[in-house]
Amino acid sequence: MNFDQQSYQQNCKRQHFLLTNDKMIRSSLLYELDKRCGGDPNTKIIEELGIKHGEARIDIAVVNGIIHGYELKSERDTLNRLPEQIKTYNAVLDQVTLVVGKNHLYEAIKIVPEWWGITLAKADNQKGSVIFYTIRLADLNPEQNNTAIAALLWRDEALHILEEIGKADGVRSKNRQVIYERLAQVLDQDILRQKVRQQLRTRVNWRSGLQCMPSGG
Repeated sequence: MNFDQQSYQQNCKRQHFLLTNDKMIRSSLLYELDKRCGGDPNTKIIEELGIKHGEARIDIAVVNGIIHGYELKSERDTLNRLPEQIKTYNAVLDQVTLVVGKNHLYEAIKIVPEWWGITLAKADNQKGSVIFYTIRLADLNPEQNNTAIAALLWRDEALHILEEIGKADGVRSKNRQVIYERLAQVLDQDILRQKVRQQLRTRVNWRSGLQCMPSGG
C-alpha cells in the first residue's frame, strides 16, 4: 500500500492532527534514550555524528558496546536521500534504526535492509509529543568496512592508536586517509571497533552531543 503524502497531510490538517517533524521526534527520542541509558557512564549519545568527515551525518548515535545509529524521517520529510544514506551507514554503524512517520512506513520497509530496525513515530495530538512503536528490532550489521570505521576517528586519534601499537612508522606525515588505511590493515575488525568506540565515548570537544547522565544529573 502506498500513501499519497500530500493528501495525507491535508487530511491531518482538516482533522487538526499534528504531523511529526524532526524537532518533535528528536527531542522525544533523546528523552527516551537518555532514560534507557540508566546513568551508564560508558554510554554517550551523540547528535549528528559525522561519517566520512561530514559527508553524511546520522541523526543520533548511541555509543557503548556498539554504535547504534538512529535516522529520523518525519511526516514532513521525504525518503529521497535514504538509499544513499543506507550505503554510507552500512559501512560504519553496528546497528541502525530508522525512526519514521506513518506516511513513510510501508515504503521504508521496502527500502531498508532487513537487519535495520524500524520504529514508527506518531504524534500524540493531546499532549503534543511523540509516541514510538517498535516495528522491527535492529540486528547486527553484516556489511561493515574497516577503513570506513577507522574514518570515524580524527586524524590525531587514529595516529595515536597506531603509535600505541607500534605501527605508526612511515605514516606520521601522511594524510588522514593513509592513516585510516594503515589502521584498518593492522587491526582486526573487533579490536578496531572497540578502539573507535572507546575514543568516541571519551572525546570531549564534540561540536554537539549529549552524554548519558545519572537520573537527576
